[in-house]
Amino acid sequence: MKRHTTSLLSPLVALVMLCSCGAANQTTPVTRSANQTSPATRAAVGSDDAGEKRFALYGIGFYNLENLFDTIHDYAPDGTDKNDYEYLPTGTNRWGTMKYNSKLKNMSTVLSQLATDRIPAGATLIGISEIENRRVVEDLLKQPALADRGYEIAHAESPDIRGVDCAFIYNPKQFRLETVSYPLYLHEDGTVSHTRGFLTVGGTLAGERIHFIVCHWPSRASESARRERAGELVRAVKDSILSLYPGTSVIIMGDLNDDPDDKSIAQSLGAKKNKEECAPSDLYNPWWKTLRNDGVGTLKYDGKWNLFDQIILTGNLVDGDRSHLQYFKNEIFVRDYMVQHEGKYKGYPLRTTSSGAWTNGYSDHFPTTVYLIKEVK
Repeated sequence: MKRHTTSLLSPLVALVMLCSCGAANQTTPVTRSANQTSPATRAAVGSDDAGEKRFALYGIGFYNLENLFDTIHDYAPDGTDKNDYEYLPTGTNRWGTMKYNSKLKNMSTVLSQLATDRIPAGATLIGISEIENRRVVEDLLKQPALADRGYEIAHAESPDIRGVDCAFIYNPKQFRLETVSYPLYLHEDGTVSHTRGFLTVGGTLAGERIHFIVCHWPSRASESARRERAGELVRAVKDSILSLYPGTSVIIMGDLNDDPDDKSIAQSLGAKKNKEECAPSDLYNPWWKTLRNDGVGTLKYDGKWNLFDQIILTGNLVDGDRSHLQYFKNEIFVRDYMVQHEGKYKGYPLRTTSSGAWTNGYSDHFPTTVYLIKEVK
């Protein structure tokens, strides 16, 4: 695969282009007339007098897979060791084949069910974080729950010392992948930060150009200034994409390790609470109201909900014109089997490990979903 570097407009970020994919065959998504949708969907999308309007619905998901590591010691592209020792058979988590296979099964179960309440075929695109490498994503997509979906992968190795990456899986019948890039954090002296960074994917959905930025921002254990810096950098990448591809839409998704009203997101990234305030190039964050108005989140700490797992959209996706792709609805995906039902952490997400013990759970985060809708002429 040829690798080359393209400069963005912002001097703070280098956009490393990893691939440029040729056009792929794209089938038309399943559509429904307004009177064929579920009552909830029909009431929201509306219909004309004859009930003849038809809409295509697309599910966009994000899920932090909480350390989806294989059992093999990994190396960085430059040949240096990755610090994955706790997820080896001899490591502190005693991470052997049985546990790895169970983790794959559990993760694939959740991913296979995302968006199926409204779209029987499931999500069109899903961003994922806390995966060790491309190999674990390939193993994930081979699981029975996902094997017949036909999902394909966009991935790039990050410089993170543990080898934790982001990735993107998509249905190639609906999304035509065109570019994959990996913006790197640069210091003023030109050196690269060893951080998880973020993956940028561009392509065509429903005949429209759209870009996705999949993120995993610095942890809460670090200074808030690092997440504020991440917000500034992602905003710079977003602005550069909009400059390079006029008229495109951008969706930012990820574990941002901050809530929607924290400075890194509300100010540094500039994601707004109210879509009515958004110009086409601004960012709208529907999760602000989910956390503060509805009082629910995607993870718990000290008995309090946080909502770090967000999917944020540019203003041209919330202008109300359904002749092109539009934001329809956002949801936190929770099933009873994903919840801890006893003990100190009752009501929390059921984790893979807890207090050093393997609990055969799922993740310490719940996944999130946004639906896009478009009228089909």
